[in-house]
Amino acid sequence: MIAADIGPGQRILEAGVGSGALSMAALRAGASVVGYEIREDFATRAKANVAAMLGAGAPYRVEIRDVTEGIDEEAIDRILLDLPEPWHVLEGAVGALRPGGILLSYLPTINQTAQLRDALRAGPWGLCESVEILRRTWHVESRSVRPDHRMIGHTGFLTTARRLA
Repeated sequence: MIAADIGPGQRILEAGVGSGALSMAALRAGASVVGYEIREDFATRAKANVAAMLGAGAPYRVEIRDVTEGIDEEAIDRILLDLPEPWHVLEGAVGALRPGGILLSYLPTINQTAQLRDALRAGPWGLCESVEILRRTWHVESRSVRPDHRMIGHTGFLTTARRLA
C-alpha cells in the first residue's frame, strides 16, 4: 500500500484479486477499487470478504475478465497486479493509467521481476524500482538476541513504476 502511495479518492484497478485482502486495504485507505479476475471462484470470494469486512456499500466492483485482453477503465490512479506475466498488461495499462499514476506488481521470482523491468524500459515508464520483501522472525530473550534458528520465510518482489506523460 505504501509503495503504491494509495490514498483517499483514488481510483484503483486491481488484477488478480485473490481473496480481496489487498482490495480491502485500498478501500480502507479511502480509494475505490475495480477488480479484474479470471477465476469466478476468486471473484466471488473477494466480493464476499469485502462485503463482510466493509459492508455491501463499499466502492468495490469485480469483473470476470482477463486484464491482458485490455482495460476499459480510464484515468485510473493506480494499477495493482498480482499475476504471473504482468508485462502482458503494460500496453493496456498505458491507456488506462493517468500520467503520473503508479503501477505496482507483485511477483514471486526475480526472473519474472527482471522480465517486467525489461518490458517497462520499452514504454512510457519512469522511477522504476524493485524491492524484495522478506519476513524473518527474531529470538529476543535477555541478552540472547539473534534471528530465529529456523525460518519459515516468504519472499516476494514488488516493482513500482510511474506512467510518464
